[in-house]
Amino acid sequence: MIAFEQVRVRYGDVAVLDGISERAADAEWVALIGPNGAGKTTLLRAAARLVRHDGIITIGGVPTTRMSRRQLARLVAYVPQRPQLPPAMTVADYVMLGRNPHIGYLRTETAADRRVCSGLLERIGMASYAARALATLSGGEAQRVILARALAQEAPVLLLDEPTSALDLGRRADALELIDTLRRESALTVVSAVHDLTLAGQFADRLVLLDGGRIAAAGTPKEVLRADVLAARFGTGVQVMTTPDGDLAVISRRPGTAGAGGAPPGARPASAWPPGGPPADPGR
Repeated sequence: MIAFEQVRVRYGDVAVLDGISERAADAEWVALIGPNGAGKTTLLRAAARLVRHDGIITIGGVPTTRMSRRQLARLVAYVPQRPQLPPAMTVADYVMLGRNPHIGYLRTETAADRRVCSGLLERIGMASYAARALATLSGGEAQRVILARALAQEAPVLLLDEPTSALDLGRRADALELIDTLRRESALTVVSAVHDLTLAGQFADRLVLLDGGRIAAAGTPKEVLRADVLAARFGTGVQVMTTPDGDLAVISRRPGTAGAGGAPPGARPASAWPPGGPPADPGR
């Protein structure tokens, strides 16, 4: 659905992205991870054509540079890390902004546009908030409304820049669960920058680890969330554990405390041997 081919972005003499080639298939969730300044936000902004870039970005095989702004907005919905929320605007009016790519010039929204928006508010459990001003919403409520505005575009590609950065731990998982449910229901392709490596591994189909504007690793969560891969980018205090349920958990430990002996109860390093000791030597 969306593909990047040798994408480069420079700010003056600094190469922020340097030859990124990657793709996200239909209905796939690809999470961009990496240390601060790795290029995650810039790659999303390049995909939304908000920064100039070299190389080719295509959606459905068509280069984004050949699309008008309206055509691009019908294919890509972009949610920045810190979206502007007009405090006096109502929830309903804010979500309706997502219908702009479908509303002709000098025209107003139709009954069909209103049905799309009211249906989304119902779907995210915010129908009773339609007349509320944005300034009265909590962080979690505002996050859901921001997502509804993006979904109102009915674009097949959803770009999310740290969609849970303003939420507490419990609400982060809830927000990502909602995104995943809507993705599966509508066959959306999701490309997101995710700071929490554990949550990225739980929700994304594939991870792309960026470092210094280049791809350092890419693959399934089990292939990328490995201590030897992460340590070079996040420091040696990063430890990857396997929970009793089989999930991967990435934790940061104080210097001198990392190791299997400091593992949380019921967890073990992802590289540890299975119960019963190391597997038998196949050569014996």
